Amino acid sequence: MVAKTIFINLKRFDIPIARGGICPMEDSYEWARWILRKSVELGLQKKEHLRFVFFFPQSLLIPAIQILKELSVDPAVLTVGCQGVYREDVRPGGNFGAFTTQFPAQAAASIGCRWALIGHSEERKDKFDLIASYDPTVVTSLESRKRAHETVDRMLNQEVQRALEAGLKVLFCIGETAEERGEGTEEVQRGRVKEVLRQQCELGLAGVEETLAQNSRGGELVIGYEPRWAIGPGKVPPGPEYIEFVAIEIKRYTPLSRKPLVVYGGGLKVENAKAIGRIPSIDGGLVALTRFVPPLEFSPEGLKEIVDRYMEGQL
Repeated sequence: MVAKTIFINLKRFDIPIARGGICPMEDSYEWARWILRKSVELGLQKKEHLRFVFFFPQSLLIPAIQILKELSVDPAVLTVGCQGVYREDVRPGGNFGAFTTQFPAQAAASIGCRWALIGHSEERKDKFDLIASYDPTVVTSLESRKRAHETVDRMLNQEVQRALEAGLKVLFCIGETAEERGEGTEEVQRGRVKEVLRQQCELGLAGVEETLAQNSRGGELVIGYEPRWAIGPGKVPPGPEYIEFVAIEIKRYTPLSRKPLVVYGGGLKVENAKAIGRIPSIDGGLVALTRFVPPLEFSPEGLKEIVDRYMEGQL
Protein backbone atom coordinates (compact mmCIF):
# COMPACT_ATOMS: atom_id res chain seq x y z
CA MET A 1 0.00 0.00 0.00
CA VAL A 2 1.37 3.41 -1.03
CA ALA A 3 1.81 5.72 1.94
CA LYS A 4 -0.51 8.72 2.12
CA THR A 5 1.28 12.01 2.74
CA ILE A 6 0.29 14.77 5.13
CA PHE A 7 2.09 18.03 4.39
CA ILE A 8 2.16 20.85 6.94
CA ASN A 9 2.91 24.42 5.79
CA LEU A 10 3.94 26.50 8.80
CA LYS A 11 4.06 29.87 7.03
CA ARG A 12 4.85 32.85 9.29
CA PHE A 13 5.42 31.04 12.53
CA ASP A 14 8.93 32.49 12.65
CA ILE A 15 7.44 35.82 13.82
CA PRO A 16 6.16 36.18 17.42
CA ILE A 17 2.69 37.58 18.06
CA ALA A 18 4.20 40.74 19.57
CA ARG A 19 5.78 41.52 16.19
CA GLY A 20 2.61 40.85 14.20
CA GLY A 21 3.15 37.17 13.45
CA ILE A 22 1.37 34.17 14.93
CA CYS A 23 4.14 32.34 16.80
CA PRO A 24 2.91 31.95 20.40
CA MET A 25 6.48 31.87 21.74
CA GLU A 26 8.91 34.78 21.77
CA ASP A 27 11.64 32.31 20.79
CA SER A 28 10.48 30.93 17.43
CA TYR A 29 13.43 28.51 17.33
CA GLU A 30 12.16 26.87 20.49
CA TRP A 31 8.64 26.78 19.05
CA ALA A 32 9.89 24.89 15.96
CA ARG A 33 11.68 22.38 18.16
CA TRP A 34 8.62 21.99 20.39
CA ILE A 35 6.28 21.40 17.43
CA LEU A 36 8.35 18.49 16.16
CA ARG A 37 9.19 17.08 19.59
CA LYS A 38 5.51 17.10 20.56
CA SER A 39 4.44 15.60 17.22
CA VAL A 40 6.81 12.71 17.82
CA GLU A 41 5.62 12.32 21.42
CA LEU A 42 2.06 12.03 20.08
CA GLY A 43 3.21 9.19 17.85
CA LEU A 44 2.54 10.68 14.41
CA GLN A 45 5.58 8.85 13.04
CA LYS A 46 3.93 5.56 14.05
CA LYS A 47 0.77 6.06 12.01
CA GLU A 48 0.50 3.14 9.61
CA HIS A 49 0.70 4.00 5.89
CA LEU A 50 1.21 7.72 6.63
CA ARG A 51 4.20 10.00 6.24
CA PHE A 52 4.58 13.64 7.30
CA VAL A 53 6.45 16.59 5.81
CA PHE A 54 6.71 19.85 7.78
CA PHE A 55 7.46 22.91 5.61
CA PHE A 56 9.12 25.60 7.76
CA PRO A 57 10.05 29.21 6.94
CA GLN A 58 13.71 29.43 5.97
CA SER A 59 14.71 30.94 9.33
CA LEU A 60 13.41 27.90 11.24
CA LEU A 61 14.81 25.13 9.06
CA ILE A 62 18.03 24.55 11.00
CA PRO A 63 16.48 24.14 14.48
CA ALA A 64 13.77 21.91 12.95
CA ILE A 65 16.31 19.68 11.22
CA GLN A 66 18.50 19.53 14.32
CA ILE A 67 15.70 18.38 16.63
CA LEU A 68 14.68 15.59 14.24
CA LYS A 69 18.27 14.34 14.25
CA GLU A 70 18.27 14.38 18.04
CA LEU A 71 15.00 12.44 18.09
CA SER A 72 16.37 9.88 15.59
CA VAL A 73 13.20 9.99 13.52
CA ASP A 74 13.14 8.05 10.25
CA PRO A 75 13.14 10.81 7.56
CA ALA A 76 11.12 8.54 5.29
CA VAL A 77 8.26 8.83 7.80
CA LEU A 78 8.57 12.35 9.27
CA THR A 79 10.81 15.03 7.83
CA VAL A 80 11.33 18.72 7.03
CA GLY A 81 11.05 20.76 3.83
CA CYS A 82 11.54 24.35 2.70
CA GLN A 83 8.83 26.68 1.40
CA GLY A 84 10.50 27.36 -1.94
CA VAL A 85 13.78 27.47 -3.86
CA TYR A 86 15.35 29.84 -6.38
CA ARG A 87 15.05 29.13 -10.11
CA GLU A 88 18.86 29.18 -10.56
CA ASP A 89 21.47 27.32 -8.55
CA VAL A 90 25.09 26.76 -7.70
CA ARG A 91 26.95 24.30 -9.94
CA PRO A 92 30.49 22.90 -9.79
CA GLY A 93 32.58 25.03 -12.12
CA GLY A 94 29.77 27.56 -12.43
CA ASN A 95 28.33 30.37 -10.33
CA PHE A 96 29.40 29.59 -6.77
CA GLY A 97 26.76 31.70 -5.08
CA ALA A 98 25.89 35.18 -6.33
CA PHE A 99 22.29 34.70 -5.20
CA THR A 100 21.87 37.35 -2.53
CA THR A 101 18.39 37.20 -0.87
CA GLN A 102 17.58 33.99 -2.77
CA PHE A 103 17.53 30.40 -1.48
CA PRO A 104 19.16 27.95 -3.91
CA ALA A 105 18.03 24.33 -3.81
CA GLN A 106 21.60 23.20 -3.12
CA ALA A 107 21.60 25.35 0.03
CA ALA A 108 18.38 23.69 1.19
CA ALA A 109 19.76 20.23 0.52
CA SER A 110 23.08 20.99 2.22
CA ILE A 111 21.43 21.79 5.57
CA GLY A 112 19.29 18.66 5.51
CA CYS A 113 16.01 19.61 3.84
CA ARG A 114 14.29 16.67 2.14
CA TRP A 115 11.41 18.46 0.36
CA ALA A 116 10.59 21.75 -1.35
CA LEU A 117 7.16 23.37 -1.69
CA ILE A 118 6.83 24.98 -5.13
CA GLY A 119 3.93 26.78 -6.81
CA HIS A 120 1.88 27.47 -3.70
CA SER A 121 -1.00 29.86 -4.49
CA GLU A 122 0.77 32.65 -2.60
CA GLU A 123 3.91 32.20 -4.69
CA ARG A 124 1.90 32.11 -7.91
CA LYS A 125 0.12 35.33 -6.94
CA ASP A 126 3.40 37.07 -6.09
CA LYS A 127 4.97 36.20 -9.45
CA PHE A 128 1.83 37.24 -11.32
CA ASP A 129 1.67 40.54 -9.42
CA LEU A 130 5.30 41.30 -10.33
CA ILE A 131 4.45 40.84 -14.01
CA ALA A 132 1.35 43.03 -13.59
CA SER A 133 3.44 45.82 -12.02
CA TYR A 134 5.51 45.93 -15.22
CA ASP A 135 2.62 45.30 -17.63
CA PRO A 136 -0.78 46.45 -16.24
CA THR A 137 -2.52 45.04 -19.33
CA VAL A 138 -2.41 41.58 -17.73
CA VAL A 139 -5.28 42.79 -15.55
CA THR A 140 -7.44 44.01 -18.45
CA SER A 141 -6.40 41.86 -21.41
CA LEU A 142 -7.29 38.18 -21.56
CA GLU A 143 -4.41 37.46 -23.95
CA SER A 144 -1.86 39.29 -21.79
CA ARG A 145 -3.14 37.55 -18.69
CA LYS A 146 -2.80 34.16 -20.40
CA ARG A 147 0.83 34.92 -21.33
CA ALA A 148 1.53 36.06 -17.76
CA HIS A 149 0.22 32.80 -16.32
CA GLU A 150 2.31 30.84 -18.84
CA THR A 151 5.38 32.81 -17.75
CA VAL A 152 4.67 31.98 -14.11
CA ASP A 153 4.36 28.28 -14.97
CA ARG A 154 7.70 28.35 -16.81
CA MET A 155 9.43 30.06 -13.88
CA LEU A 156 8.00 27.48 -11.50
CA ASN A 157 9.25 24.74 -13.83
CA GLN A 158 12.78 26.08 -13.35
CA GLU A 159 12.33 25.86 -9.58
CA VAL A 160 11.03 22.29 -9.81
CA GLN A 161 14.02 21.31 -11.94
CA ARG A 162 16.55 22.91 -9.56
CA ALA A 163 14.95 21.21 -6.56
CA LEU A 164 14.99 17.76 -8.17
CA GLU A 165 18.57 18.24 -9.40
CA ALA A 166 19.61 19.01 -5.82
CA GLY A 167 18.06 15.75 -4.62
CA LEU A 168 14.98 17.30 -3.03
CA LYS A 169 11.51 15.82 -3.32
CA VAL A 170 8.88 18.30 -4.54
CA LEU A 171 5.31 19.17 -3.66
CA PHE A 172 4.16 21.11 -6.73
CA CYS A 173 0.93 23.05 -6.23
CA ILE A 174 -1.53 23.84 -9.01
CA GLY A 175 -5.11 25.05 -9.14
CA GLU A 176 -7.54 27.48 -10.71
CA THR A 177 -8.56 30.97 -9.60
CA ALA A 178 -12.17 32.17 -9.39
CA GLU A 179 -11.68 34.06 -12.64
CA GLU A 180 -10.28 31.00 -14.41
CA ARG A 181 -13.13 28.85 -13.16
CA GLY A 182 -15.61 31.47 -14.35
CA GLU A 183 -19.40 31.49 -14.34
CA GLY A 184 -21.96 29.19 -15.90
CA THR A 185 -22.97 25.61 -15.35
CA GLU A 186 -20.65 23.17 -13.61
CA GLU A 187 -20.07 21.41 -16.93
CA VAL A 188 -18.90 24.67 -18.52
CA GLN A 189 -16.74 25.49 -15.50
CA ARG A 190 -15.13 22.06 -15.55
CA GLY A 191 -14.13 22.58 -19.16
CA ARG A 192 -12.26 25.75 -18.23
CA VAL A 193 -10.69 24.12 -15.18
CA LYS A 194 -9.38 21.24 -17.30
CA GLU A 195 -7.59 23.71 -19.56
CA VAL A 196 -5.98 25.52 -16.60
CA LEU A 197 -4.80 22.24 -15.06
CA ARG A 198 -3.48 21.02 -18.40
CA GLN A 199 -1.38 24.16 -18.90
CA GLN A 200 -0.03 24.16 -15.36
CA CYS A 201 0.94 20.50 -15.62
CA GLU A 202 2.45 20.66 -19.09
CA LEU A 203 4.43 23.89 -18.60
CA GLY A 204 5.22 23.49 -14.93
CA LEU A 205 6.48 19.91 -15.31
CA ALA A 206 8.15 20.11 -18.73
CA GLY A 207 11.32 18.02 -18.75
CA VAL A 208 10.71 16.63 -15.27
CA GLU A 209 10.53 13.02 -16.51
CA GLU A 210 14.14 13.25 -17.73
CA THR A 211 15.33 14.96 -14.55
CA LEU A 212 13.77 12.29 -12.35
CA ALA A 213 15.34 9.56 -14.50
CA GLN A 214 18.78 11.12 -14.13
CA ASN A 215 18.45 11.64 -10.39
CA SER A 216 20.46 9.10 -8.41
CA ARG A 217 19.14 10.44 -5.08
CA GLY A 218 15.61 9.10 -5.34
CA GLY A 219 13.70 12.18 -6.45
CA GLU A 220 9.93 12.34 -6.14
CA LEU A 221 7.18 14.71 -7.25
CA VAL A 222 3.77 15.04 -5.61
CA ILE A 223 1.00 17.33 -6.93
CA GLY A 224 -0.98 19.48 -4.50
CA TYR A 225 -4.37 20.69 -5.75
CA GLU A 226 -5.30 24.16 -4.45
CA PRO A 227 -8.75 25.43 -5.48
CA ARG A 228 -7.63 29.05 -5.23
CA TRP A 229 -11.20 30.34 -5.51
CA ALA A 230 -12.09 28.55 -2.25
CA ILE A 231 -9.16 29.62 -0.07
CA GLY A 232 -9.74 32.29 2.58
CA PRO A 233 -12.20 33.30 5.29
CA GLY A 234 -15.84 32.76 4.36
CA LYS A 235 -15.04 30.80 1.19
CA VAL A 236 -16.87 27.54 0.55
CA PRO A 237 -14.49 24.66 -0.30
CA PRO A 238 -15.28 22.24 -3.11
CA GLY A 239 -17.02 18.98 -2.35
CA PRO A 240 -15.48 15.49 -2.64
CA GLU A 241 -16.94 14.87 -6.10
CA TYR A 242 -15.31 18.02 -7.52
CA ILE A 243 -11.97 17.23 -5.84
CA GLU A 244 -12.01 13.70 -7.25
CA PHE A 245 -12.76 15.06 -10.73
CA VAL A 246 -9.76 17.41 -10.47
CA ALA A 247 -7.40 14.72 -9.15
CA ILE A 248 -8.30 12.42 -12.04
CA GLU A 249 -7.70 15.20 -14.56
CA ILE A 250 -4.35 16.11 -12.97
CA LYS A 251 -3.10 12.54 -13.27
CA ARG A 252 -4.26 12.54 -16.89
CA TYR A 253 -2.42 15.76 -17.80
CA THR A 254 0.81 15.18 -15.85
CA PRO A 255 3.55 14.54 -18.46
CA LEU A 256 5.09 11.64 -16.52
CA SER A 257 4.99 7.95 -17.36
CA ARG A 258 4.52 7.13 -13.67
CA LYS A 259 1.62 9.21 -12.46
CA PRO A 260 2.36 11.14 -9.24
CA LEU A 261 0.47 11.16 -5.99
CA VAL A 262 -2.11 13.96 -5.76
CA VAL A 263 -2.97 15.55 -2.40
CA TYR A 264 -5.63 18.08 -1.50
CA GLY A 265 -3.84 21.39 -0.96
CA GLY A 266 -6.84 23.57 -0.23
CA GLY A 267 -6.56 23.04 3.51
CA LEU A 268 -7.03 19.78 5.37
CA LYS A 269 -8.90 20.48 8.61
CA VAL A 270 -11.07 18.74 11.19
CA GLU A 271 -14.26 19.63 9.31
CA ASN A 272 -13.23 18.09 5.96
CA ALA A 273 -10.50 15.54 6.79
CA LYS A 274 -12.78 12.49 6.94
CA ALA A 275 -14.47 13.36 3.64
CA ILE A 276 -11.10 13.98 1.96
CA GLY A 277 -9.85 10.65 3.30
CA ARG A 278 -12.67 8.87 1.46
CA ILE A 279 -11.72 10.22 -1.99
CA PRO A 280 -10.02 7.34 -3.90
CA SER A 281 -7.91 9.55 -6.19
CA ILE A 282 -6.51 11.74 -3.36
CA ASP A 283 -3.32 10.61 -1.63
CA GLY A 284 -3.17 12.95 1.37
CA GLY A 285 -3.51 16.63 2.17
CA LEU A 286 -1.91 19.90 3.17
CA VAL A 287 -2.50 21.30 6.66
CA ALA A 288 -1.90 24.96 7.54
CA LEU A 289 -3.60 26.01 10.77
CA THR A 290 -5.43 23.86 13.29
CA ARG A 291 -7.45 26.82 14.56
CA PHE A 292 -8.90 29.29 12.06
CA VAL A 293 -10.47 31.86 14.39
CA PRO A 294 -8.46 34.27 16.59
CA PRO A 295 -6.11 33.41 18.08
CA LEU A 296 -4.92 31.56 14.98
CA GLU A 297 -3.06 28.44 15.94
CA PHE A 298 -1.16 25.39 14.86
CA SER A 299 -0.80 22.70 17.49
CA PRO A 300 0.45 19.09 17.35
CA GLU A 301 -2.70 18.00 19.21
CA GLY A 302 -4.83 19.71 16.57
CA LEU A 303 -2.78 18.07 13.81
CA LYS A 304 -3.29 14.66 15.40
CA GLU A 305 -7.06 15.24 15.50
CA ILE A 306 -7.06 16.13 11.80
CA VAL A 307 -4.97 13.06 11.00
CA ASP A 308 -7.25 10.80 13.03
CA ARG A 309 -10.29 12.14 11.16
CA TYR A 310 -8.49 11.60 7.85
CA MET A 311 -7.69 8.01 8.82
CA GLU A 312 -11.37 7.41 9.66
CA GLY A 313 -12.15 8.22 6.04
CA GLN A 314 -9.67 5.56 4.94
CA LEU A 315 -11.56 2.79 6.72
